This record gives sequence, structure tokens and C-alpha cells, in this order.
Amino acid sequence: MSGHGTPIPMTSRPCGPLKGTANVPGDKSISHRSLILGALCVGETRITGLLEGDDVLDTARAMRAFGATVTDHGGGEWTVSGVGVGGFAEPQNVIDCGNSGTGVRLIMGAMATSPITATFTGDASLNGRPMGRVTDPLALFGTQAVGREGGRLPMTLVGAAEPVPVQYTVPVPSAQVKSAVLLAGLNAPGQTVVIEKEATRDHTERMLQGFGATLHVEETDEGRVITLDGQPELTPQTIIVPRDPSSAAFPVCAALIVPGSDVLVPNIGLNPTRAGLFATLQEMGADLTFENMREEGGEPVADLRAKFSPDLKGIAVPPARAASMIDEYPVLSVVASFAEGVTDMQGVKELRVKESDRIDAMAKGLRAAGVQVDEGPDWWQVTGLGHGNVPGGATVASQLDHRIAMAFAVMGMATQKPMHIDDGSPIATSFPIFEGLMADLGAQIVRSNT
Repeated sequence: MSGHGTPIPMTSRPCGPLKGTANVPGDKSISHRSLILGALCVGETRITGLLEGDDVLDTARAMRAFGATVTDHGGGEWTVSGVGVGGFAEPQNVIDCGNSGTGVRLIMGAMATSPITATFTGDASLNGRPMGRVTDPLALFGTQAVGREGGRLPMTLVGAAEPVPVQYTVPVPSAQVKSAVLLAGLNAPGQTVVIEKEATRDHTERMLQGFGATLHVEETDEGRVITLDGQPELTPQTIIVPRDPSSAAFPVCAALIVPGSDVLVPNIGLNPTRAGLFATLQEMGADLTFENMREEGGEPVADLRAKFSPDLKGIAVPPARAASMIDEYPVLSVVASFAEGVTDMQGVKELRVKESDRIDAMAKGLRAAGVQVDEGPDWWQVTGLGHGNVPGGATVASQLDHRIAMAFAVMGMATQKPMHIDDGSPIATSFPIFEGLMADLGAQIVRSNT
């Protein structure tokens, strides 16, 4: 069952052409960071287009618990009156981060160098995910962490009373780990240095600079070196959140595999550390075009048009691209099922420690739908059957993972028989308008008892 309530079985049926405009929600990564950095300012930050999914709402509640005033004005308009760097108050109750690995790890970093104690928990999925990758570097600042076996939630963090700056090389590509260390470094004296051997999404760096922190990025033989000056006075901002490319992936990929489709997804963030899926799809032969290219709030933005692409080909996805599309591999594997030939995805072991083991979850569901999948610890291959040849007809387990549920909902739009999803309730964590938006385009996703 879902950590957020009663399971919601869903059925996705083959449908006619998808047509229209898909106004997907605001970017989840930027929404989380807007709330947290707003809470670390003195003064009022205004946010437009905030994603109002469960994950982000949990972060908003957490910022209130740490002493910030977070106000929902309706229609995606929010304000945050912050407490300043180092100004977090000790929360009175346990911080429940629901399903959000991004939320809990960033919040841990933000409070780690303040002399307060906080206990974190989440739903069944989040409580099964490893936190040592964040608590280990936070310990270098002087933070203490006590959790369940294997470094899992529920977990209590005791913030460092006298934090020291650190230099940390991120062992695996992870924007969450990098961001947690940088946020902790805000309240440490001197300079905190993070070294990435492989670049990951850089929203935290861009936003820290936008809020007035002194931060420098240098490309070296060691990798990408990020240097942050500690104990700044952050300046409140007005933030317009671009629409989420990870959410856009679902209507885009659906349009590519449903005959006759033509879907426009406006105002999509195209940060190069996030746009790997679209480059991959184009290499497979997808009919994707970018219109009205521009920059908003320091982030590249465009309107993305996706049309039915009957001649998709399997490719080898470059491993170096994995960090820029790690959340999109589930729905990419669905598109690969309708391509001709093998789509090879390497260097993706991070997928095994997401909301679910996404390689395992997708492999089981794709096989049940009649698609051949081969897999290893950090790779998998999907052998496509070509347009119109994917049987479907399976009931798949979402495993409390919103992206697994949505990926199989997309698949059911173009299989020969409907796809059934045991629980679609996790979709609300990141894309609460998914069902309605897809229905408006012409999809047939219904809540069911199957």
C-alpha cells in the first residue's frame, strides 16, 4: 500500500492521438531549493509556479517547523519569510518528509551546522533508502546522526555547535549529496569545497549565487570543483519556477509512441544538467523540436513539441549522460520497447537506490508486458519490438514509486492490451495533475479495481 494512503489501482488503455498543450507542474528540484534557501534568508522570498505535489509540500511544512513563515497564496504563489543562515529553530516534532529523498537530504544539510537536534522520518519507501551517503559527509562538519540499521530513517541529527569547513569529493554522482554538503557549508566558517568527478544537476549552485552567496565553480583535472564561502547573508529573491523536465518526460514520451500525436509542452526548463533525455530521444529518431528558446531566472527554458515517431531505433545511451537524466530512465525504457533494436543503458546503478529499485521494477513490468529486458548491477538493456508490436496486458507493481507508475501508464497508451498498475497513489508526490492533464490530451487512464 502507499505510504500516503489507500492504494489507487489504475488502468491505462490504448488511445487515439494525443493532441494539445500539456502545462506540466513546476520543477521539483527548484521548488525544494526555493523553499529551503528562502528559509535561510532574512526577509521575504516570493515564489511563482511552485510545484504543489506532496514532496514539496512536505518540505514547506519542514521549513515552518524550523521557524520560517511559509505562506500559500493560491495558484502556485508562495512566500517564505526566512530566519537567516544559522537561524533555524529546533523543531518540536518529528520532520516527516513523506516520499522525498531530495527533501530529506537537502533539509538535513541545511540544519546540519546549526546547534539544534531534529528527527526525520518518511513513508515506507523513503525509510528504506540509505542516508549514509549524506550523513557521512555531514559528520565531517561535526554533525552526529543516529538512525536505524544501515543508516536508514527514522534518524536523528544533532547539528554541529562549532562546525568546521570541509573539502569533500562526492564518491558517486549525486546532486542530493553535493547539495546537502553545500547547504551545510553555508553556516560553517571559511570555505567549503565539493569536488564532483562527474557533473550533476547544478540548481543548487545557480540558486546559491542568485541568493547572494559567494560560490565559484572550476573545471579541473580532479573534476568539477565548487568552492563556497561560508556564513553569507543571503538576500531574498523573486523566483519563477520553470516547468519540470522530468514531469514533461511523460506527455512527451507518450506523444512519441501514440500514432497521430502532436503535443506542445511550454516553458520547460532545459538546464543542460537535466536535459539528457531529450538528446537521447532525438538520437533514437524522435520528432522533437524546441521553440521560443529563452532564459528565465538564470535557467534556459523553451517550448517543446513532440510528435508521433514511428521509426524509433534503439541506441547505446552514453554513460556520461546518466546524471542528466537519471529520473527519466523508467519512461525511456518504455519508449525503447516501441523502438527497433536494443537500447543499452549503462552506468545507472543510482537507479537501484531511488524510491524503488527502478531497474528491477521496470524490468519486471516490461517483461510481464512481453518485452525482453537484460540487466546487471549498473546496466540494463531493452530489446524493442517496434511500433504496434508490444503486447501489454500486464498488471505491474509501482513499488511506491511515482515514476514507475507514470511510466507504465504511458506504456498502456500504445500497447495492444491495457496496462494495469497496482497503485497510482504515489503519482501525487511529484505530478498531482497527471491524470487530468493526460486525459485532456486524449489518454484513457482510469482508476480501477483490477
